Amino acid sequence: MDLTGIHHLTAITADAPTNKRFYTETLGLRLVKKTVNQDDTSAYHLFYADGLATPGTDLTFFDWPTPPERRGTHSISRTGLRVAEDSMEFWAGRLADEGLTHGDIAALDGRATLDFEDPEGQRFRLTADDGGIMHPWERSTVPAAHQIKGLGPITISVPTLAPTQTVLTDVLNMRQVRDYASPDDVGHVHVFEMGTGGAAAELHVAIQPDLPVARQGAGAVHHVAFRTPDLVSIRSWFQRLDGFRIPNSAEVERYYFRSLYFREPGGNLFEIATDGPGFAVDEPMESLGESLALPPFLEDRRAQIEAGLKPLD
Repeated sequence: MDLTGIHHLTAITADAPTNKRFYTETLGLRLVKKTVNQDDTSAYHLFYADGLATPGTDLTFFDWPTPPERRGTHSISRTGLRVAEDSMEFWAGRLADEGLTHGDIAALDGRATLDFEDPEGQRFRLTADDGGIMHPWERSTVPAAHQIKGLGPITISVPTLAPTQTVLTDVLNMRQVRDYASPDDVGHVHVFEMGTGGAAAELHVAIQPDLPVARQGAGAVHHVAFRTPDLVSIRSWFQRLDGFRIPNSAEVERYYFRSLYFREPGGNLFEIATDGPGFAVDEPMESLGESLALPPFLEDRRAQIEAGLKPLD
């Protein structure tokens, strides 16, 4: 029983309109679902992805009025986005033109990378990756050849390796494949892979014992989700976590996928999510994200929910 890769990553924004402009206009992603946080319907839950809303490309945000994060360990510290090998110069120029905080194109763990931050300080790493299938968005502001292909690798920060390593390898069946020196000289990074491997299926674990404990806020990552194919497999994962006596949420109906949540020993929130049924279950593929979508169990509260949301445009 294996996880097959990164499913989605959810972060926090305190400014949903600016968030939407940045991710759709600057990064050229498609807004594939405009909905609400099912546990806090006063907040948007925005999903950005590739042209077909493919699992593994979803970058999502909770809209919460919160101060900026305090960076540190016990955190999901950097979000990887995959682009084609020959797109790095394009993105370096685009980020510079936007006045964003960014580094230089550099070789890291055998790949070309480019670090940058979004307007609220969320840390990203563009990673050159010519593998996998690309589903460009025809209305993107970014030329098809240079569009973001999806997520990965994702980096988490923990103060010590052993407890997290045990869960990743013994419980989640990830493979520890290599390690490398952190580019900012504040820790060593261990690489764990899922499924067939590759950048879309890697979790990088940075060991950073000297950092303070992070505090979530705007610009922070809330959780990372890993892919599993279907209901049968997610129920098997619930039984496995239960067998290891790992506290977890049990299966949660998110309508667009089924989820299972738990914390690894380093304090980071993990989710396992099914690939289906997907975002086209309640909207036509050609008009995803153009109106507020609510799962059936919230539909009778639509008027109340819409009244509490601020305009995005």
